[in-house]
Amino acid sequence: MKKKIFIILFFFLASISLVYIGCKKKEVDNDQRSTADNSTAENAFNDVFKQVDNAAKETSAAGAKETMQLDSGGCATVTITPSDSISWPKTLTIDFGSTNCLCTDGRYRRGKLIANLTGKYRDLGTVITVTLDQYYVNDNHIEGSKTITNLGHVGTYGNGNNLKYSVVVANGKVTLAAGSNTIYWNSTRTREWIEGENTAWPLWTDDVYIIDGSASGTDLNGNTFTVTIINPLRVALNCKWIESGTIEVTPEGLATRTVDFGSGDCDDQANVTINGYTYLFHMH
Repeated sequence: MKKKIFIILFFFLASISLVYIGCKKKEVDNDQRSTADNSTAENAFNDVFKQVDNAAKETSAAGAKETMQLDSGGCATVTITPSDSISWPKTLTIDFGSTNCLCTDGRYRRGKLIANLTGKYRDLGTVITVTLDQYYVNDNHIEGSKTITNLGHVGTYGNGNNLKYSVVVANGKVTLAAGSNTIYWNSTRTREWIEGENTAWPLWTDDVYIIDGSASGTDLNGNTFTVTIINPLRVALNCKWIESGTIEVTPEGLATRTVDFGSGDCDDQANVTINGYTYLFHMH
């Protein structure tokens, strides 16, 4: 009798285990926290590049001007020191003021971007080191440093011979306005200037870059992640979003997510594929 009860109990427990395992298998991994937080950091530091890129081009072409108005709806003033046309290095201070100002791209900014240039933006070997001083975009506090190095006409995209830049973000932080949570982000990238290089200053709205490289960070939940660009990202300076390209985001302990930014439309939409399931994703 005891043997019979033992056999019945064994099969009962085994059936419960199979039901439990079956339920676990049905769970779908659709966590997009790392994907979303990488997007937030990516866009924040792409925007820093855009502001400095515009000001650096103006500085290189403007000659002996001590101050200029950046094309930001009157929100930012660029101060150049020294202000002559021949002395290098120079310091650029892009000052958006101490209170929020609505810029032409629909974003509110305040604070300063400070860039030290060893030479002109287009000159081989020029290094631009950017630091952020109480810099906020839409009340998100952005911190860290960005180093941009001119590698010369070594680009290979399209017909080749494009200007190419190394872009490194160190100790990047984005603290969200909605709370005290912080995204940590570092990246090592290259930017190839594929459109607009031959357009005379001050027109910059036709400038387009192709981005390649990798990144890593920690999301708002405290989980680490890595990022690899699979197909180069297309970033146009007249668009707030990444227009095309593919990346892989691998959060700690989870499957790799593939993010497809589309085929060139200027919108905030991307597709995220996780374990064969695809979800619509909105960039921030």
